[in-house]
Amino acid sequence: MSNTGSSPLVYLVALEPSGDALGARLITALRETSSSGVRIAGVGGEGMENAGLETLFDPSDLAILGIFEVIPKAGLVLRRVREVVADIERVKPDVLITIDSWGFTGRVHKALTKRGSAVKRVRCVAPQVWAWRPGRAKQLAAWIDHLITLFPFEPPLFEAHGLPSTWVGHPVIEDKSVEGDQRSLRTAHNIDENTRVLVVLPGSRKAEVKSLMPIFGDTINRLRGQFPNLHVVIPTIGAVESMVTAWAQSLPGPVEVVTGNDRRDHAFAVADVALAASGTVTLELARAGVPHVIAYKVNPVSAFVFKRLSKTTFVNLINVLLRRDVVPECLQDACKAEVLATEIGTLLTNEAARNTQKRGFSDALDLLRADEKPPSVQAAQVVLGLIEKT
Repeated sequence: MSNTGSSPLVYLVALEPSGDALGARLITALRETSSSGVRIAGVGGEGMENAGLETLFDPSDLAILGIFEVIPKAGLVLRRVREVVADIERVKPDVLITIDSWGFTGRVHKALTKRGSAVKRVRCVAPQVWAWRPGRAKQLAAWIDHLITLFPFEPPLFEAHGLPSTWVGHPVIEDKSVEGDQRSLRTAHNIDENTRVLVVLPGSRKAEVKSLMPIFGDTINRLRGQFPNLHVVIPTIGAVESMVTAWAQSLPGPVEVVTGNDRRDHAFAVADVALAASGTVTLELARAGVPHVIAYKVNPVSAFVFKRLSKTTFVNLINVLLRRDVVPECLQDACKAEVLATEIGTLLTNEAARNTQKRGFSDALDLLRADEKPPSVQAAQVVLGLIEKT
């Protein structure tokens, strides 16, 4: 915690790396926006810790891939839920903000509701009820006081159930690290100016990285046959760095593993194309103007359930925003090396295909700006407004 005892106490919970990055920005914005300062408690990763949070526990083991991948860790999930609820009741924050992992944080909100907790409860990042499980909108309305959304089409889906909602825009548009230094990475790794660079992003969760590494490795092998001078750069994060580094050493070179936001941005700047696990990284690649292909593969039973419950044609956020197929989606049965190598090969050799994606990126990112103020500042103002009403 930080600041004086008279300052409002904000309790944040984020379990995923993308949620941790958003939480770190929100902590900074709360401190810059609040006239009396704020104290911070809760659960988060490296970014939120760097912003001043003393996390209750390391959340990395709770970043779980699919429905049936949760089952082996059900005991851990429920124990951690009890720990978070007990900690909230102990410290009595002015407001609780949960950012991601509704399967976990929803249980926290439900428990607090059942216990009659008076803590104001805010959700930042809406569950994707437009994609599947629309009934969750009713759940949120019963368990939280305000919803902060990243996408413009989300508030009406929740306001229909009586839940006050505010669209603040997506954090990808406020990231100041958009301009990577291409020369820095080429010099550091001795990459010739004329060498093609493929950025590979196998994910941030241990389960997804484990699932995608063999497929991505086979894809790289196939591409080397067509592009013998291809240079592969793999940005990664601390939670999966050892797995990714060990895997990279088994790949035919040249392959570089880089960590840290700056070096990731340098990698995006130097990239000709990218191959990525499906997720919010697609917006970061779009912001950097990197044509890419997304891939994902989960337990077949989980995939079957997702498909049966899905309410959307697309998974990739660029495609969802534009309602058309801009970024190739190679999911489940299509997530195999021969398909991925063909799609990446097309982007490497076809300038028109690359330019089509880049035009789509520009159109999609234009839809993510709600106001001239940064999304984190708008979100902080919503939170502080709720505290003032309390």
